[in-house]
Amino acid sequence: MRYNTAIMQLRERYYHTLSRIPSALWLIGALLAATLLKVSLLLADAIPFNSDEAIVALMARHILQGERPIFFYGQAYMGSLDAFLVAFGFWVFGEHIWVIRLVQSALYLGVIATTAQLGKELLGSQRVGLVAAWLLAIPAVILTLYTTVSLGGYGEALLLGNLLLLLGMKILNALKSEAPPPLWQWSLWGALAGLGLWVFGLTLVYSIPAGMVLFWYLWRWQKPVPRMKAAVFLLLGAFVGALPWISYALSHDVTVLLAELGGGALAGAFPNHWLVQLWEHAWTLILFGSTALFGLRPSWGIRWLALPLLPVVLVFWMAVVVHMGGRLRREQNQRLGAGLLIGVTITLGLGFVFTPFGGDPSGRYFLPVYIPMALFAAEFLLWLREQQGRWVWVLLGLVIGYNLWGTLQSVALNPPGITTQFDHVAQVDHAYMDELIEFLQANGETRGYANYWISYPLAFRSSEELIYIPTLPYHEDFRYTARDNRYAPYTKMVAESERVAYITSNHPALDDWLRAQLDGLGVEYLEHQIGDYHLFYGLSRPVRLPSFDQTAAARSLECVRYADKIEK
Repeated sequence: MRYNTAIMQLRERYYHTLSRIPSALWLIGALLAATLLKVSLLLADAIPFNSDEAIVALMARHILQGERPIFFYGQAYMGSLDAFLVAFGFWVFGEHIWVIRLVQSALYLGVIATTAQLGKELLGSQRVGLVAAWLLAIPAVILTLYTTVSLGGYGEALLLGNLLLLLGMKILNALKSEAPPPLWQWSLWGALAGLGLWVFGLTLVYSIPAGMVLFWYLWRWQKPVPRMKAAVFLLLGAFVGALPWISYALSHDVTVLLAELGGGALAGAFPNHWLVQLWEHAWTLILFGSTALFGLRPSWGIRWLALPLLPVVLVFWMAVVVHMGGRLRREQNQRLGAGLLIGVTITLGLGFVFTPFGGDPSGRYFLPVYIPMALFAAEFLLWLREQQGRWVWVLLGLVIGYNLWGTLQSVALNPPGITTQFDHVAQVDHAYMDELIEFLQANGETRGYANYWISYPLAFRSSEELIYIPTLPYHEDFRYTARDNRYAPYTKMVAESERVAYITSNHPALDDWLRAQLDGLGVEYLEHQIGDYHLFYGLSRPVRLPSFDQTAAARSLECVRYADKIEK
C-alpha cells in the first residue's frame, strides 16, 4: 500500500511539474525536435537530390546571374518565390544542396509555430495548438519529405495557408463583435491570397473557404460604407499580391495560365472518360491519399510502415476523422474556426476529385489537410484526457513514435531513400553522379541528350558545364512529354555543339532502340555503365534524333526485337 501511495505521489508531482512548464518551452521543444529530425536526415544523406529540386537550384543560380523568372521553369502554376528564397540562401552560404533544404526547413518551422497559434485562435485552446505542434514536429514521412526538399512551393503554400486562416479568423472575430477591423487587415489578407495564387495554386484550398466566409460576414454587416471600403481594400490587396501572376497573364495566353492552374499539365496523362476519371480520383483519394497522409505507407511506394503499430495508429486517425465529422454538430465554442479547418479539407478533396490533380497517387497534394488533422487530433486527445485520464499521452507518444519509426524505416531502405519519385524507373541512384561527371569531363562529352531525372541534377552539380537536355523518355512504355525540356537556352547549347552523347537510366528497351537507331545510321559509338547511368558516347559523328515519338519508337523497337528473334 505504501508503495502504491508513493507511486501515486510521484506521478502527481510529475504531472504538476509538467503543467508548470511555460507554453513557450513546449513550442520551443517541438521546434527543436523538428530541427533535429531534419538535420539527422540530411547528415544521413537519406533524401536524394532529384530533378525538380535541381530546377529550383538552377533557377536560384540564374537569379543571382540576373534572370528574373516569374514561374517555375516549364510549369506556369508554381511561382518563383521559392527560387528567390533559395537564391538568397545561395548568396549568403554559397551554392550547395544543403542550403535548399535549410530554406525549406526554416519555412517548416514557421508552419509549426503558426499551427500552434491556429489551435489558440481557431479552436480556442493553446494546449491544442501545442500538441498539434508536436504532431507536426515528428510527422508522417510524406510531410517530412515535402517540407525538406524543394519542389517549388509546398513549404510556402503551407505557411501562407496558416497565415490566411489566422488573419481571416482575426477579421471574423472583429466582425462578429461589431467592431470594424482595420482596413489594413483586409488589404493584407487579400495580398496573402493573391501572393498564394502566384506562389502555388494549392493555396486556393485556404483562400476559397476563408474568402467565402469573409464575404458572407461582410455582406451581412450592417454598415454599408465600411463594408464597401473593406471589399475594395481586400481586392486591392489581392491585386498587389497576385501582380506577378497578372503581369504574366497579360503578356501571355491567359487561358493557358488558367489551364495550368487547373492541372492542365496532368490532363493529357489521364485520357479516360470524365466519369471514369472521377471514380478513379475518388479511389486514389481513399486508397492512396489517406494512407500516405496518415503515414501508413511512403508516398513513393506501396508497402506498409512500422507494421506492429499500424493498427493502433489507423484506429486513432479513424477516431479523429469521426471527431472531426461531428465537430460542427456540437454546440461548442469556436465552431467557426473548426468550420474553416474543415472547409480547407473539403475544398481540397473536391479539387482533387474534380481536377486532373486527382491522378497523382503520391498524396503530396494532401499536405494542407495534415494541419487540420493534427489540430483535430490534438483536440481529440485533450478531450480523451478529460474523459479517461492522463494515459492518453501514451497514445500521443505511440503516434509520434510510429511516425519516427516509419521515417527511419524509409531511411534504412536507401536507395531509393526518402524520395519524391513514386515510379521505380525514375528512382535513379545519384550516388554515382560524381563518377559520371568525371567520366564525361575526361572524355570531352559536355553536351547531349538524357531523360528528365538525369538532365537537371547533372547540370547543377557540374556547375552547368555538362548540359544534357531531357529529350529521352524514362517510362517503360516510352511515354514522353515535351514539357520535360524546361529551359530553352540549354536546347540551343546542345544544338550548337559539334559533339553529343546519350545517357539513359534503368531502361534496357530504350537502350535497344538507341542502338538500332545508331546502327541504322552507320554511326560508330562506345557504351559505358556507371551505376544506373548507361552512356552512348564517342559517336563517330553527331546524331541529333528528332523529338521523341513514342509510337515510332515503339514500332521501331518491335522491329528490332522481331529481327533479333528471326536471327536467333
